[in-house]
Amino acid sequence: MAERIEQRLEDRIPELEQLERVGLFTHKEIRAVLRKASALEYKIQRRALRKEDFINYIQYEVNLLELIKKRRARIGYSFKKDEIEHSILHRVHSLFNRATGKWKDDVQLWLSHVAFCKQWNAKHQLSKVFSTMLAIHSNKPALWIMAAKWEMETRLSSESARHLFLRALRFHPECPKLYQEYFRMELMHAEKQRKEKKEFEQAKMDLGEFNYSEEILNGEMARIVYRDASQKIKGVEFQLAVLSIAKLFDFTQDLQKEILECLQARYADDPLTWDYLARRELELGSLQPTEHTTKQKKASEMAQREERCCAVFDEAVGAVPTEDMWKCYITFCLERYNRKTNSEELKQKRLERTLSVFSKAHESNLLSEALYKQWLQLLLDSSLSEKAVEVSEAATRHFSQSVETWQMRLQVLVQLKRDDVTQCFEEAIKHVKSKGTLPLWTLWVEWSEGTNGKEDTEALYQRSLHATTPAESVTMKEMYLDWTYRNRGYKKVKKLFTSLCENRPFSLDFFRKMIQIEKEQESCKMLNLREYYERALREFGSTNTDLWLDYIKEELSHPQGKPENCGSIHWRAMKMLQGDLVEDFVSKYTLLQTGHL
Repeated sequence: MAERIEQRLEDRIPELEQLERVGLFTHKEIRAVLRKASALEYKIQRRALRKEDFINYIQYEVNLLELIKKRRARIGYSFKKDEIEHSILHRVHSLFNRATGKWKDDVQLWLSHVAFCKQWNAKHQLSKVFSTMLAIHSNKPALWIMAAKWEMETRLSSESARHLFLRALRFHPECPKLYQEYFRMELMHAEKQRKEKKEFEQAKMDLGEFNYSEEILNGEMARIVYRDASQKIKGVEFQLAVLSIAKLFDFTQDLQKEILECLQARYADDPLTWDYLARRELELGSLQPTEHTTKQKKASEMAQREERCCAVFDEAVGAVPTEDMWKCYITFCLERYNRKTNSEELKQKRLERTLSVFSKAHESNLLSEALYKQWLQLLLDSSLSEKAVEVSEAATRHFSQSVETWQMRLQVLVQLKRDDVTQCFEEAIKHVKSKGTLPLWTLWVEWSEGTNGKEDTEALYQRSLHATTPAESVTMKEMYLDWTYRNRGYKKVKKLFTSLCENRPFSLDFFRKMIQIEKEQESCKMLNLREYYERALREFGSTNTDLWLDYIKEELSHPQGKPENCGSIHWRAMKMLQGDLVEDFVSKYTLLQTGHL
C-alpha cells in the first residue's frame, strides 16, 4: 500500500513544480499540499473504505482548483493549464469513479460528479458519467430528463436527447413527466430549425444541402409524442400540462387545437377541464392591444371578460353538478375579488357575483365545510352580519358533528354579541362527541369570563373538566387555575390546586403556574414550593432536567431554603432521569455550581 501511495504522490510532483515555478504557490505551500495529500491518500487506500474520506479528498482537490483559479486571476497568468489543472481534474474524476463504483446506490454522489463536470466544462467525461449512472439508476425518470436536457441544451444534440428519451420511455412507459419533457424537447428542436431556416433565408443562402422537413418545422414530431402519450396516460392533468407547454411556442396553433379537442371529448365531465375552458376566456380577451384605453374602459373590458368566464362556469355546474365543480367556480370568483382594482364598480360586481355563487352552491347542497368558512369570512368582511349568522347556522346543519364548523358559528355569534350564544354552545356540545371538543370549551369559558358572573364561569369550568377527555382536561385545568387566581385570590387557588391534583393527567405548565403563583406572594413559603416541586417531579421527574435544576436553585436562593438538601435532590435526579438526560443534567448542574447557569 505504501508503494502505491508513494507512486501517486510522485505523480503529483510535475504539477507542483510547475505551480512553484510560475509563482502561483510558494515552496512552503507546496510542502503543505504534499503533506495533506499524503494523509488523504492513506485514508482512501485502507482496507475498510469510508465514503466520507473520498468526499473529503474530492473537496480538498476542488478547493485547490478554486485557489489556483483565484491566484491566476490575481497575477494575470493563464499558461500551463494542461500541466496543472488538467492533472488535478483527472485525479478528481478518478476519485469520483472509485467512489461511485463502491457506493453505486448513492444518487447524491453521482449528482456531485455531474455538477463537477458541468462546472469545469468536462463534456466528454460528463457524457460517460451519464451513461454509467443511467445504466445503474434506470429506475429514476428525473435522471433521464437531466441527461436529455444536457444533450439538448449544452451539446445542442437533438438526436442524442431524443435517443435518451426513447430509452427512458422503455423503462417508464407511463411516466407523465418524461412524456412532457420529450414533448417540450421536440418543440424546441422544431423552433431551433425554424430559426436556422429563417436566418439562412435572410442571408439568401442556398438551402439545397440542408434538409428542413416541413412536418418537423410544424411540430409534427411533438404531435406524434403527444398522441402516443395520450393512449398510455389518462387524466386531465397531463392534457393540461402538455397544452401549457405547447402554448409557449408560437407555431403550435393546430397542435393546441387538437389537444383542446381531445380534452373536451375525453374529459368533458372533469371539473378541471371546465375550469381551464372558463379561465381561457380571460386570456382570449387579453390578446387585444390595450395601450391607449382609459382606466374606465379597461375595467369595463375586464368585467366583460369575467362575465364570459362565469357564463362558462354556469354551463359547467349545470353539466357537472359536483362539489369539486362548485369549488373551482368559487375559487375563481374569490381570486378575481381579491385582485386589486381602482374601480369600485368592478369590485362591487365581483363581490356580488361571489356571494351569488356561494348562495347557489349552498342551495345545491354542494358546498364543502372549508368553503362555508370562506363564505362566512367574506360576509363578515363585507359587514353583512345577519347573513353571516344565517350561513353559520346552515353550516352547522350540514356538518353537525364538526367541531370547526360549530366553532366558526360560535365565533360569529360572539363577535356580533348575540343573545343566543349560551343556547348555541349547549347545542354544539350536544351534537359533537366529547373527543375533540376542547376548542368549544375554551371558547365558551373565555366568552363567559367577559360576559357572565364568577359563579356561572366557575360552574362552567367545573363542567368542562368532566365533559372533556382526560388529555384535553389538562388545558382546562391550567385555564381554571389561572382564572381562579385572578378572580378568587391565593387561598382559593391553593385549595383548587389541591383538589385538581386528585385527578390525572397533568401538564408541567400546570405545576409551574402554581409555583409562579406562590412566588408572587409576599410571604412566599418554601414549604409550599417544596410540595409543588415534589408533586411535579412525581409526574415529570424522569423526563425533565430543568425541573430538578429549578428545584435546586430554589433551595439555594430562597430565604427559607436548605442548601444541604441539594445533594439529596441531585442523587434522586441521577436515579430518576432516563437515558441521555442524565448526562445533560450533570453538565447543567456543573454549570450551576460554577455560576454559569
